[in-house]
Parts: sequence; C-alpha cells; structure tokens
Amino acid sequence: MITTSPAEPILSPETAITSLDNEDNQIRYYAAWWLGKHQIQSACAALCYQLQDVRYRTVQGGYPLRRQVARALGQLKNIEAVPALINALNCDEDEQFREVVIEALGKIGDSTAAVPLLQLLQSGTPQPYEALIEALGELRVIEARPLVEPFLKHDSERVQCAAARYLYLITQKPEYLERIIQNLNHENPYLRWAAAFDLGAIGHIEAAEAIVQAKVGNSLKLLNIKRILETVLESDISEIEKQQATQTLFQIIDQLLIQL
Repeated sequence: MITTSPAEPILSPETAITSLDNEDNQIRYYAAWWLGKHQIQSACAALCYQLQDVRYRTVQGGYPLRRQVARALGQLKNIEAVPALINALNCDEDEQFREVVIEALGKIGDSTAAVPLLQLLQSGTPQPYEALIEALGELRVIEARPLVEPFLKHDSERVQCAAARYLYLITQKPEYLERIIQNLNHENPYLRWAAAFDLGAIGHIEAAEAIVQAKVGNSLKLLNIKRILETVLESDISEIEKQQATQTLFQIIDQLLIQL
C-alpha cells in the first residue's frame, strides 16, 4: 500500500521502513540509503521486497531505487538477503543494478552466491566484469581461476586490476600484488584510486607503505590503511605478527591524521 509523506523526518528504523512504500520516490530512495547506512537488520525483508520495484524507473530504463536497495543490503551483510539478490541477477534491463547486486553478494560473502556468479562469468555475454571478478575473489571461488586469468590482458586496466586482485587472493603470489601496486603510480588518477581500494580490500600489510607513497589524497590513504588494519585484526596470524602489524599501521594512521 502506498503511503503519503511521513509527518516527521526519517530518524528511526520504523519510519524508514514505512517510507520505502512512500508515494515520493526520492523519499523511498533516501529511506533505503538510511537503512543501509545505519545497518538496520530488521529492514532486510522490506529491502529485499523492493529489489523488484517497478515504480521508480528512469527514462533510460534504469531502476534507481533497486540500485540503492542493493547497496543497502550489501551494507547489512545479512545472508537472508542472498536468495533475493541472486534472483535479482536475472534483471537484464539495468546493468548498473546487476553490478551493484554483484557487489552486494561479494560483501555478504555467502558461498551460495558462488555458482550463479560463476555462471555469469561463463555466460559469454557482456557483464560488469570488474565487480564480478572482485566478488568471485571475495568469495574465494577457485574454480573461476582459468576464466579470470585472460582478464589480465583485458582492454580495461580496471578489469586487469580486478583480475590481479582475484588471483592474489586465490594464490597469494606476490607478482599479482605487485601488479596492483604498480597502478598506484599510474598517470590516470582514477586507476590510482582503484588500485588503492584494491589493496585496501586485499588487506596486505606490505601494501600499506605503497599506499602511503601513492599520489592519492590523504583521506583516501587513511580509509584504505584502516581497511588493511581491520583485515589484520580479523586474520588468523600469530599474536606476535598481529601486534607488530597493528603497531606499524597505527603509526601510519597517526602520521596521516596529522597531515589532514
């Protein structure tokens, strides 16, 4: 049932969930953003329902609300959303939506997404390859390796970087890590930024110093050093190694904060 605009602003989970059915598409979009930002787990089912929204569609044929809902579900990281997200992969009308869905599945990290994502890569039809390969890496889908390796020579350097990221996560071979680090000095600033995010996602301590020396903004450096720190803290390395790594990373973070 479509509701009218709420009398009060969206400041609570209840108001935000109700606003997903508002008659104003902008309010619905903001509600989805709010629920994702605040990681409201009780909103999972309502957000999944909106993955099929047909009311908010642009003249180009895209579904803005669906995209924002998928982003929100990625932030929730709730495995209960996985079936609905997998079903949403079938949407052929909005490639951006499929890309965000793939990213969400990668963030959630549930292994049941591995097969449908692998099938997309095997389909022979154009896909958002950067997001798809990164998600397969996050899910550690080893079976994708022979399919991913040719993407090291893809026309898009962003896709090449995604392939190197996947292959490093699967093999731990330093040559793939170095491939990403090299892009930190690329003449294209967007590729430098992408490389910094790839290294932050990998969470390798040796990449931290390379990020610090890269020609990217300090705020971007700080964000990805923090991501590496989070990975180290969650890793199963020895306590001595963890203590040494965290001490180094905290020193780098302190230096960057001073420079901001």
